[in-house]
Amino acid sequence: MNDFILYFKMGLNHVLDFNAYDHILFLIVLAVVFSFNQFKKIIWLVTLFTIGHSITLALAAFGILSINMKLVEFLIPVTIFITGTVNIFTAKQAAGGKHSVNLVLALLFGLIHGLGFSNYFKMMIGRGEDKILPLLEFSLGIEAAQIIIVVGILLIGAVLQNILKVNKRDWILVCSSIVIGFAIQMMLNRIFW
Repeated sequence: MNDFILYFKMGLNHVLDFNAYDHILFLIVLAVVFSFNQFKKIIWLVTLFTIGHSITLALAAFGILSINMKLVEFLIPVTIFITGTVNIFTAKQAAGGKHSVNLVLALLFGLIHGLGFSNYFKMMIGRGEDKILPLLEFSLGIEAAQIIIVVGILLIGAVLQNILKVNKRDWILVCSSIVIGFAIQMMLNRIFW
């Protein structure tokens, strides 16, 4: 049980660490297009992202997949930028509840984000033989952190839209634009060539 708590907390803290805010930014642009009344899509959003990053995390942990980490660190803000840009161009449809593109982006870009977790995970478990259980425990911690972030962004959106009467389209545009600004700066800081 102590190992479960250890790896769970490491997964949780890795995503919720404000020094590694790229994961948080990605979840913000994924979730900002949804609201609480789209519960099924929100569950799929978090689950597809978890599936995506768990696949590449497992492949990297078992030494099946190895990619230049500088490239991965550059691609992570690229995924944030692309998702935010898609939000801007589809804000009208998303405001009307007709937006599912982010579900596909969650899965595809989750693969890249999983590679970003892989170095941290490999350092954490070392060269131990048993990687499956720690991988599952770590992934559960990541999943819990993602749920916290998604619920947080949905709560902020609900308050702004229902109490302060901010238009959902405007909320999506402003939030996505701010995140895009951060993503551009991160891309510039992580240029590897």
